[in-house]
Amino acid sequence: MAYRVYLVDDDKFLLDLYAVKFKNAGHDVSVFGGGEDLLAALRKEGAATPDVILLDIIMPGMTGFETLEAMRKDGLAKDAKIIFLSNQGQETDIEKARQLAADGYIIKASAIPSEVFAETLRIVGAEAAQ
Repeated sequence: MAYRVYLVDDDKFLLDLYAVKFKNAGHDVSVFGGGEDLLAALRKEGAATPDVILLDIIMPGMTGFETLEAMRKDGLAKDAKIIFLSNQGQETDIEKARQLAADGYIIKASAIPSEVFAETLRIVGAEAAQ
């Protein structure tokens, strides 16, 4: 099963890396350089709803936490699984993600792209589609 995957990160290299990984597996991928770009896309009339959003925490402008708070407040992408994909591994960040009802938390520095891919599909419920 193909999923609509939104990747949000200010690191263009990582965006491209993850986008290729998901696209090569047949998923529909959109990339965003920051939280503001994601919110603008989600607010567009008739915008497609993603199945999963991989969201960095530390970005210029809005942080990933602020982005998710804005999404929750505005009722955007309500059915999407939200996975924080960050180099921030502090327990306080993981706890904040839990408080915001994130569906997952992956530490970039501890996971190679294939692990990020597999964990994302597991969270979305597509283990069999790997």
